[in-house]
Amino acid sequence: MRTPELWQLRYFTEVAERLHFGRAAEALHISQPPLSRAIRGLESLLGVTLLSRTKRRVALTAEGERLLDEARRLLRQAERIGPELAAMAAGEAGRLRIGFVSLADYGVLPPLLKAYKAAHPSVRLGLREMLSPQQASALASGELDFGFLLPPVARAEELEHVVVQRERFVAALPARHRLARTRGRLGMRSLAGEPLVMVPREIAPGLYDIVAGLAERAGAPLNVSQEAIQMQTVVSLVSSGLGCAIVPASVANLGRRGVAYRPIADPHPALDIWLAWRSGALGGPAREFLQLAGRA
Repeated sequence: MRTPELWQLRYFTEVAERLHFGRAAEALHISQPPLSRAIRGLESLLGVTLLSRTKRRVALTAEGERLLDEARRLLRQAERIGPELAAMAAGEAGRLRIGFVSLADYGVLPPLLKAYKAAHPSVRLGLREMLSPQQASALASGELDFGFLLPPVARAEELEHVVVQRERFVAALPARHRLARTRGRLGMRSLAGEPLVMVPREIAPGLYDIVAGLAERAGAPLNVSQEAIQMQTVVSLVSSGLGCAIVPASVANLGRRGVAYRPIADPHPALDIWLAWRSGALGGPAREFLQLAGRA
């Protein structure tokens, strides 16, 4: 069975609501004969009688009443879809699926989300905390619209990005640690031999390599005693006295008790956080989000 077209449903609805072919034809700005032919064609298409007709009256059959309910619903949806699509293209409606590493949540992400939601309240935001490798795969497959992630990642050639946060490093120390009593910057050499809590290299190679490079240049080999994949877990282990950590400066925004932070004195490269998306996959809401991120 073929599916009725919207114009057929509109013609039927006009007749069904007025129960008068002449007045329905007038409302549709057509003559009565083509309207009558359209209704007969719809009945033939569906294989049912929708309207019982006599010279004196027009009435809906049970099938006609059922179709009228569905036709009204479908026509309302059809009337909405155009403005909704236009709003999406203008960045005023729709949905954004956003992945993020915890570091972004300590820095750029909260103010950006607040500003975007204030400017575009009708856009639904779906947020997922994910590791960088998972985000890269989800972006490439279209499961995410944006990802706040740490480079380098696999399939980077399928992505575009901007740098939205640039991090220097600090030492995170148990509050009772001897070095926590010092003021000012710490040299990496002062941490030589200290047990360290680290994020594994396969999870965040960029972060790991910066810390490893700092230790190598200071002649202080890494003494990794604990590993954790989330930065908040790293800091929690430090607060428990299980080791020290070299972490991006925004981690201090966690405000964890029992941890003291001291800037690292040794020169070192910054850690970049990317806002990444799949190449060629920016819709209206996504373009507005990217523009706002560029001003953050």
